[in-house]
Amino acid sequence: MTTTERVRFTDLLAAEWIKIRSLRSTPWILGVVVLTVLTAAGFAAYGDYQNYPRYSAQARRDHVWSLGDAFPAAGWLTLMLAAGSVGAIVAVSEYSSGLIRTTTVAVPARRQVVLAKAAVTALLWTAVGLVCALGSFALSQSILSGRDAAVSLGDVGSLRAVAASALLAPVCALIGLGLGVLVRHSATTMVGTAFTLLMLPTFFHSPRPWVERIDHVMVQSAWQRLVTLYGWGPEPYGGQTTAGAWTVFAVWPLAAVALALVVVRRRDV
Repeated sequence: MTTTERVRFTDLLAAEWIKIRSLRSTPWILGVVVLTVLTAAGFAAYGDYQNYPRYSAQARRDHVWSLGDAFPAAGWLTLMLAAGSVGAIVAVSEYSSGLIRTTTVAVPARRQVVLAKAAVTALLWTAVGLVCALGSFALSQSILSGRDAAVSLGDVGSLRAVAASALLAPVCALIGLGLGVLVRHSATTMVGTAFTLLMLPTFFHSPRPWVERIDHVMVQSAWQRLVTLYGWGPEPYGGQTTAGAWTVFAVWPLAAVALALVVVRRRDV
């Protein structure tokens, strides 16, 4: 019986969980991310709570901004950067420390190792994303309830926004993981992840239709489409649809992991 046959995928999952848990930076990063997201939501909601008496009658009646207070860009862009960076570290740390040689000797099936890394990373960041999404929604709406301007999960767009925000974290983490396997250099991978997730979309903010179409395939833009009610009429602006946004959420991480699976078999360690 070969080594590959003896190693079960569940054993690989357990090993990858131990690796990511043993990184001293992991609990600190997760704690800071959750705190940042909740703080940003609290400040956004409190700002609208204070300014509420000065809003127009229509704004106070519709309060479409209430949902946006749960998902302010300041907090969630931080989450995107952190998730992408940790996803990259999961892959790059083994190459920089040389542990990858031990890993490949123990498990020659490199694709299984990458899949185990992807599964553990996705599960971890889905849990973090869910805590952030539900926590920021609950905190912001509890503040706005003092003005009778809160929305519930049953209101239009709320559940979709919470789900999209919860999934934003694993999407970004898997993109970082894919770049980490591809680049295998810590600094370059971090810069590449930050550029792809946060900076690249800014190049495509333009009223030109062809530029808008490119913008719509960016993760950041897709997330904003899914969490925002204000500004979206019956006809999707520039062709952006919720179905298209969900497709972007699915394609990016799948493409990143698929690229990692191809690359990992073609390179020496």
